[in-house]
Amino acid sequence: MRITQAGVRALMLAAQGLQQGNAPATKEDVRLAVRRMQALQIDTIHVVARSPYLVLWSRLGDYDTRWLDELLAEGELFESWAHAACLLPIEDYALYRALMLAGARWGGRAGWLKSNAELASAILQRIRTNGPVRSSDFERTDGQKGSWWNWKAEKMALECLFDAGDLMVARRDNFQRVYDLRERVLAGWDDAHAPAIGHVHRQFVLNSVQALGVSKPEWIADYMRLSKADARAALCAVTDAGALKTVAVEGWETPGFYHPANEDLVVAASEGRLPQSRTTLLSPFDPVVWDRARALDLFGFDYRIECYTPAEKRRYGYFTLPILYDNALIGRLDPKAHRKEGIFEVKALHLEPGVAVDDELIAELRTALRECAAWHGTPRVVVRGANVRGLAKGLATRRASRDAPRGPAPPRPVEG
Repeated sequence: MRITQAGVRALMLAAQGLQQGNAPATKEDVRLAVRRMQALQIDTIHVVARSPYLVLWSRLGDYDTRWLDELLAEGELFESWAHAACLLPIEDYALYRALMLAGARWGGRAGWLKSNAELASAILQRIRTNGPVRSSDFERTDGQKGSWWNWKAEKMALECLFDAGDLMVARRDNFQRVYDLRERVLAGWDDAHAPAIGHVHRQFVLNSVQALGVSKPEWIADYMRLSKADARAALCAVTDAGALKTVAVEGWETPGFYHPANEDLVVAASEGRLPQSRTTLLSPFDPVVWDRARALDLFGFDYRIECYTPAEKRRYGYFTLPILYDNALIGRLDPKAHRKEGIFEVKALHLEPGVAVDDELIAELRTALRECAAWHGTPRVVVRGANVRGLAKGLATRRASRDAPRGPAPPRPVEG
């Protein structure tokens, strides 16, 4: 078999669950989508829906965001550090518990916990006696203002105990973490079940390659944030064991790696039979684009999130969303959902150079905007401007609507 570059793109999008499909989403589809991606990154920015909800919408279309919250509360998912802070399939808990026991994912916080053992012990006792807590249940007493980088001591203790695995996130209330003892959230767990670190690294490589569809060796480490050395060693081990296969890829100096579970997709890609992707908007923290170097290498899409860039230095906007169309990343738009006013505003839309604008593209993009706006409960779509003459006017649309909006509830303040 031999796969073209276009085939690799189609294969990755299919493996990620971004192929076309119109069947109504179910709660089980949400669980399976997280399993397919291997990790669902969490981020709290909410100019539109918070990232984990938006990543799922890109794949499933209209769905009830409460399903994701319920899957966490029901123990089908758990939170830990993977590519970043992520929601993860519960069947992978042993892998992440092994990392916690080895101190492999929380670095310098172990020292803070040791230096503040009395406070940590008091918090554990409070939870043991009185039940789960949120950070906001503790009043700040040092007179300082809280921020992302200036946590109160109790918040720091909760996060350190979470990193160490003594606490787990039992559920989220208005997106705030609710912490409880591990033995209550995951009753029956025994640390004797935690595998060796070498096994963890090998399984991460297998999971990453499966999620990527077909992969260059240099793409693998970033997916689960392995070191390059650990990823190389694990890749050699699983390849020698026959747990991964290889396929020739147009333009690549070495074969691409793929998981046997994706065999049918790889064959279809080599024969040009994979369906086109959905036309949709992606979160900045979507697995397709969270590795910016891979997005540039495979899609020719040079992307960065500019919310941390001073306004006067931004090129495209505060929180631009990549646009997926016909198995390609064709541009980005800078949106804001004005929930009280019912307006989904596109401040600017930028297509990539060379993108051919025709009636089909305009219709597909207009539909994607309407569906995203309806899911947000902001039925009026307003496009302020675009870098292609006439595009903003072409995207003008009637009010998006649906019988029972199920999308994100209006966000409430969350302590950093």
